[in-house]
Amino acid sequence: MVTPPDFTLDVLLYGLLVFGLFGFLWFYYDRRDRRLYDAGRRRITFHCIRCDTLYTEKIGTATAPCPKCTHVNTRLKF
Repeated sequence: MVTPPDFTLDVLLYGLLVFGLFGFLWFYYDRRDRRLYDAGRRRITFHCIRCDTLYTEKIGTATAPCPKCTHVNTRLKF
């Protein structure tokens, strides 16, 4: 009588491979989304000296025009 092949180790390795792949993808996309969210959330505050308006712009700009009167202002420093 022929004994059936034992696939226990194969199934275990396949399961670990799939689990590792999903873990890697979860880690990668979580880090990527967090970076994108933080980049969009971080903003610099400006105060217009002409019309007394507070407004924000994305990080990385030293000067920005006022959305109300278009006067170019420097960033607000605390």
